[in-house]
Amino acid sequence: MRCDWRCQTVNYLITFIGRAIDLNRPGVSGEPPYLVTKTMDLMTLTEIRRAAQNGAVSARVHVQVEAAAPKLTREQQPYCELVLADACDRMTLRVWSDHPAYKACSALATEDFIELSGEFHRHSQYGLEARKWTVRPLTNEEKNELLQGPAELRTKQAADWELIVSTTRAIADPRLRALCDAFLREWGDRFRRTAAARNYHHARRGGLVEHTAQMMRIALEIAPLYPQLNVDLLLAGILFHDCGKLWENQLPENGFVMGYDERGELMGHISIGLELVNSLWRKTFSENAGAWKDLSPGSEDVRLHLLHLIGAHHGEPEFGSPVSPKTPEAMTLHYIDNLDARLEMFAAGYTTAKPLAARIFDRVRPLPGNLVKSLDKFQQPSSAAKKDGHLL
Repeated sequence: MRCDWRCQTVNYLITFIGRAIDLNRPGVSGEPPYLVTKTMDLMTLTEIRRAAQNGAVSARVHVQVEAAAPKLTREQQPYCELVLADACDRMTLRVWSDHPAYKACSALATEDFIELSGEFHRHSQYGLEARKWTVRPLTNEEKNELLQGPAELRTKQAADWELIVSTTRAIADPRLRALCDAFLREWGDRFRRTAAARNYHHARRGGLVEHTAQMMRIALEIAPLYPQLNVDLLLAGILFHDCGKLWENQLPENGFVMGYDERGELMGHISIGLELVNSLWRKTFSENAGAWKDLSPGSEDVRLHLLHLIGAHHGEPEFGSPVSPKTPEAMTLHYIDNLDARLEMFAAGYTTAKPLAARIFDRVRPLPGNLVKSLDKFQQPSSAAKKDGHLL
């Protein structure tokens, strides 16, 4: 009932305000204060952000309200600040008090779903901004479609999930294989909607699945080059290294608003991961103690080495690990984790960071300095160019 009433209120206020305002009266910027929505392409925030690098973009976007706060300008004039999120990105919409939709937007609350239509620009200081915009509530069908994510991301995350399942099922050590299977069966649904981080990398619904799958791909490529590595242990460690984030960074079934969990706040994901693996181990070992008693290496050694990979994956105590990596597998996992996280930060930074000059972007923390665009890959000249003497 709450959501239905709120949607009706938004519709009523927008309609009432649009009729009550003289459409010929210019707004603060000299533009008509209310824009009748034209047919526009439906895009994601990331698509709009990329397109806006080349100028204004007229588009529609479906989003959820992540935060809504009343604020005051320096002149003590009221305005509303909305943080809007979709499956992969966020933007801030500031609604000034003289905008025709100000009252409607002030009535929005966290977790409401809306369509924002208008002209989108990339501001050098404030990032993505909307002008000449309108809003409306989403239908239930539109909400469900939005929650599934864009088709490309949906396909990628489904493939990543299948890779995680198939890779763990191929682990030769029956103890590690059983442990991975028990985890995926019990916590798979939550895993698939958990972010890998709150801000820095893969900070989106399902981001932990993407991060974990890519780490497994890297490990499988590296393993033949370093035959001393215990690949079963490394792959299990990759699955479990961030399993505590199912409490730190989980997203709800019905949205993109990442809440806070008391267990995540009090313990952190490394401590939670150690506790979770110990709990799963006790259960799976009790069910298979007879079959596993003569396996080599011993089961207790397997458990301890897996726990070490989880505890050491941040690399240093100052970064949150209780212990530094002390085995080849722990060191390998640490560097694979860092590699994938940082390359994801570069990719996102080229889209979101403030441009400082041609090919140079502002720093994206925790990367160490300003970003510089990668060198383009070499391309063989065409045969026509060779004939025209374009080669030195």
